[in-house]
Amino acid sequence: MKCISVYTDNFEMFSDVFEKVMEIDLKENDEQELEGILVSDSGEVPAHYLERMSVKPEVVVMKDRDKGVMILQHGKVFEILIPSEGDLDFSEAAPASL
Repeated sequence: MKCISVYTDNFEMFSDVFEKVMEIDLKENDEQELEGILVSDSGEVPAHYLERMSVKPEVVVMKDRDKGVMILQHGKVFEILIPSEGDLDFSEAAPASL
């Protein structure tokens, strides 16, 4: 699955740029600034990454059912996990929706 990192610890700011982040076409390891927030394509992460991160107490797991993505928030970063073909369909997963 593809991982896009959004470097902010402010949920409101993240929410303001989320739609734009989903629309831009970043290539692997590309970075772009949106409204003063750094956005980076962190490449592919293994399928077990979500499972491993979601059990950590400092990680908040959110889901956007409409877009079929999972969002991890920890420290000063939000990670948007976008399933690739053959990955788990996040629309069926259990964590709270945005």
